[in-house]
Amino acid sequence: MLVIAAPGQGAQTPGFLSPWLEFPGVAELIGGWSELAGCDLIKYGTTGDADEIRDTAVAQPLLVAAALAGASLLGLEYVQAGITAGHSVGELGAGAIGGIISADDAMRLVGVRGRAMAKAAAAESTSMTAVLGGDEDQVLAALARHGLTPANINGAGQIVAAGTVTQLAGFAADPPPRAKLRALQVAGAFHTAHMMPAVHALRDAAATVEVRDPRLIVLSNADGAAVPDGAGWLARIVSQVSAPVRWDLCMGAMRDLGATAFVELPPAGTLTGLARRALPGTTLLALKSPADLDAARALVDGSGPVPTMAMLTREEGSS
Repeated sequence: MLVIAAPGQGAQTPGFLSPWLEFPGVAELIGGWSELAGCDLIKYGTTGDADEIRDTAVAQPLLVAAALAGASLLGLEYVQAGITAGHSVGELGAGAIGGIISADDAMRLVGVRGRAMAKAAAAESTSMTAVLGGDEDQVLAALARHGLTPANINGAGQIVAAGTVTQLAGFAADPPPRAKLRALQVAGAFHTAHMMPAVHALRDAAATVEVRDPRLIVLSNADGAAVPDGAGWLARIVSQVSAPVRWDLCMGAMRDLGATAFVELPPAGTLTGLARRALPGTTLLALKSPADLDAARALVDGSGPVPTMAMLTREEGSS
């Protein structure tokens, strides 16, 4: 069972797009997506510094464009079976890879999403802190005690807390036992109620998008479930902006579905690291540079016949 994963915000690094632009047609492709997203992706992906590409309105379209360019170089548009999932904004890339929306519509939506979330983040002083290790129940209890939201539950002993700067300061002074805290360089409490204004903006934009039922199994960040149809996926994409990301449940679904190969699209590394503990026995590949393309293509080409969404639905219905 082949898994294709698209990373989320924070995976970007300065200049990471440069080597991918050397492939014929990629610069033209991303140039067109820049117009759709309202952001000069080539500029930011090649010469943008760390602060510039940390901007939510820049980072989000940059990440989706990179994932979709990587998918194109792997020929994923011709893959007819497998699993795809994206972490947070990566869900838009996964939806396009899974055949639910076009790549162009994914870029239109991510432009709206990034700008709306950046605007919502600017309305109040909020941020996020990674909580590494500790007992999960104790970590969640500590977050609740300080009024924080577990915005990402990533598995592998990693939970991301989100809320106001004041709440996070109180949490830092009263951490859960045996847990390490690492403040994240983000300007907002993403995937919390603080993002509700962005939900409304994305819902309006989504109303103009044409959707199709998934060609691949597309997992949802909401609960790790395979989305049965395009309309349901789009509704989840909108609501997920203010709801926690359950990547742990996505990886659990991958394991239950029999994942044998896991390929993370550019800029890769973060999700592969999480999968290393969650998916034992699965062949993992992070598509970090063009040097990894041949190995990634071999995994895609050699994945063999695997269940499609239609097969999964029939199996569930017959039980």
